[in-house]
Amino acid sequence: MIYLYNFFKSFKYSSLAFVIYILLSSCNSPRKNKEVVLYETYCASCHIPPEINSLPKDIWSEKILPEMGARLGIRDSGYNPYKDHSFVEMEAVIRTGVYPEKPMLNKKDWELLKAYIIANAPDSLQGIANNDIPEELSLFTPNLISLDSTKGTLITYLEFKLDQNRLLFGDLYGNLSEYSFLGKQNTLISSYGSPVVSTANNGANMLALAIGQLRPTELSTGRIFEVKQDTTKVIIEELHRPVHLLTHDFDKDGIDELLVCEFGDLKGQLSLFEKSTENGIYTKHVLLNQAGTIRVELKDMNKDGNKDLVVLTAQGDEGVTILYYEKDLKFRPEKVIRFSPVYGTSAFQLIDYDDDGDQDLITVHGDNADKSFVPKPYHGMRIHINDGENRFTEAYFYPLNGATAVEALDFDQDGDIDIALVSTFPDYQNKPDMSFVYLDNINETNFNFSVNSFKESTIGRWLLMDTGDLDGDGDEDLILSSFTYVFTPVPESFSERWNKENIDIVILENMLN
Repeated sequence: MIYLYNFFKSFKYSSLAFVIYILLSSCNSPRKNKEVVLYETYCASCHIPPEINSLPKDIWSEKILPEMGARLGIRDSGYNPYKDHSFVEMEAVIRTGVYPEKPMLNKKDWELLKAYIIANAPDSLQGIANNDIPEELSLFTPNLISLDSTKGTLITYLEFKLDQNRLLFGDLYGNLSEYSFLGKQNTLISSYGSPVVSTANNGANMLALAIGQLRPTELSTGRIFEVKQDTTKVIIEELHRPVHLLTHDFDKDGIDELLVCEFGDLKGQLSLFEKSTENGIYTKHVLLNQAGTIRVELKDMNKDGNKDLVVLTAQGDEGVTILYYEKDLKFRPEKVIRFSPVYGTSAFQLIDYDDDGDQDLITVHGDNADKSFVPKPYHGMRIHINDGENRFTEAYFYPLNGATAVEALDFDQDGDIDIALVSTFPDYQNKPDMSFVYLDNINETNFNFSVNSFKESTIGRWLLMDTGDLDGDGDEDLILSSFTYVFTPVPESFSERWNKENIDIVILENMLN
């Protein structure tokens, strides 16, 4: 849900870019039609221009083009980008500069651009190319867990803390709790006023990241709490819809810096907070100024002995950026993968898939909760192979409607990487059982996988997933958590079942050992 994305972002400098583009293109032969130049210019100023056939006509005309027009300073068909905003929210949106007051292209060109898009957009999208019928999951045994008596399940954070052997989870109401596998009960740690979406260790203390407002907003109401044994205090506030938190001592001064993915909405960023040794106050450094910053991982990507940052962005300019650490909390960014802004990029994992000593990337794409709810044939999981110089090539695509989470490990301990996938937005009409898929690796070179699931897979709307040896038997188990708040259309029968069954968590116990 927190992965909602926008298709078109700020078009600052687009007019100048358009003039330059026209001058340059005039030197090329053959010349492109004006509408093609308009599309490539105004749809590519901040991200890869999406293929026109990647969305149907009605989505373009009713959702995308009115928003795009507003970002070009054009109010088309009565569209108001400030509709339903409070005065405070409207002021915050205006300050972003995303919606300019003056048109950035004339009405005639705008109508030409619109007509070109509508003429080339399909009436509907082709169904996803996946005819797999999952086999019954044999490696894992599902254990269904209901954490409370509240109808529906609203888990916003899930993580198994291996060093502490405990499962932490947060909910929509701002509670952070711990689940005991031995006692089969959960214990409230604390409440934070808004949903907890991430935690991290800060020395002996725990940090809890609260998102503020879950819905898309330009208001910065997120906070970081420091949780000591008997006290809880706010150490950082005014964060813009933060969704992920990490700690690391980059400058080796004995004090961890805090890394925060501020997903935001129209605007967003990856931020680093440096703590003063004198007064304990944190100073903010913006490392990546980009909306949709959803997750960051630490890894030495250039083998210089320093931890670099691998960052996933999921809104507008979707893709992966490596920020190489240099010195004095300075980083050198390099965009290594870009995706179409309609992909709905949701998660990634770094792993050496081909066992050649470098880090490959597995990404999933399937956020379907923004402007278009139709199944999309480009949703799914992609494996990107590293050539050793951090140049990545997409080597495999597994289509899966609404894919939102991934865990890749050698679950069966046979020497290759298996992949577990969660879909929050499956095709409920045709393939609801594809909300969880386990890909057992049969031949890693040929990307041959056996497709598996479990019969209770539709008992929840899975959003989050984690792994861990929960029972201490030497193999990795899987944990799925559900979020049944209806933020996209689903058949009523599923909503009724989710409320009735009230399954919050499924533990897939690995039966290998």
